[in-house]
Amino acid sequence: MEYRINCIGILTSGGDAPGMNAAIRSVTRTAIFNGIRVKAIYRGYSGFITGEIKEFETQNVSNIIQQGGTILKTARCDEFKTPEGRRKVYDRMVEEEIDALVVIGGDGTLTGARILAQEFNVPIVGVPATIDNDLFGTDSTLGYDTALNTIMEAVDKIRDTASSHNRLFFIEVMGRDAGFLALNSAIASGAEAAIIPEKETKADQLAELIKNGFRKSKNSSIVLVAESDVTGGANGLAERMRREYPEYDVRVVILGHIQRGGSPTAYDRILASRMGVAAIDALLDGQRSIMIGVVNNQIVHVPFTKAIKDDKPLDEHLVSVLHILSI
Repeated sequence: MEYRINCIGILTSGGDAPGMNAAIRSVTRTAIFNGIRVKAIYRGYSGFITGEIKEFETQNVSNIIQQGGTILKTARCDEFKTPEGRRKVYDRMVEEEIDALVVIGGDGTLTGARILAQEFNVPIVGVPATIDNDLFGTDSTLGYDTALNTIMEAVDKIRDTASSHNRLFFIEVMGRDAGFLALNSAIASGAEAAIIPEKETKADQLAELIKNGFRKSKNSSIVLVAESDVTGGANGLAERMRREYPEYDVRVVILGHIQRGGSPTAYDRILASRMGVAAIDALLDGQRSIMIGVVNNQIVHVPFTKAIKDDKPLDEHLVSVLHILSI
């Protein structure tokens, strides 16, 4: 018997990312266009448990495509990690007559969705939204391009003062245990190097920089560092630099949550719009337990298991580009 979807639920969970609102708008309007009711769940999975649910019409998502953050709010929910908590979520879905879910978020969001789908046979489609860009199966996640631009603009400003004072700056960016933000923002900002967790196991990156004539004749240098226990972060590298190479005037900037905020770029707005439409199309086609991705500018469907478990490979060509251009 064909599974009929009359009503979908939509939520955002985990860390916020620019483009989430654009995705909420796209999912909502595409569902309504196809005659499907939309119920918005506030504060992620915890909103199911507390009953923070509201039916959305077209006007509820007007004038949000340009906004950062998420109008649905987001929260982490420890109770949802338990079987009892997930049962409460499913019971609320039944009570609210929600037939399927579209979840917008990163690794943790999709992990929770996969378990819920397995336990209760719920159709769920994920839209990848995380500035870390660390989900397998998609060239870009929502928020990544905006975060890159935010970092680039910040580094441009820092370089002005670095040049004025003849200093070495370690600038720490987000990314959890992935170096995509650090590597690509280093290329975009003309930084001298990027220290990323993917390369740490192969060489002492700081020692390699010094050995290769780091700074050379330049009057300032900027190194992008991915936040990670593997790299030691910007503060750890700066302390080591001061200890082993006291001749350098070292400064640290941790960009922090500024990277999450701001109006999404055109790329992220378009990507969110495409992914939102694709999410509803996938549900209408009977797809479930998949993440919407984009590869070579084409929409793809990625099983939750692959998106979550497989490591996204770093482009070694980009590592070479940064190395060549930093001489």
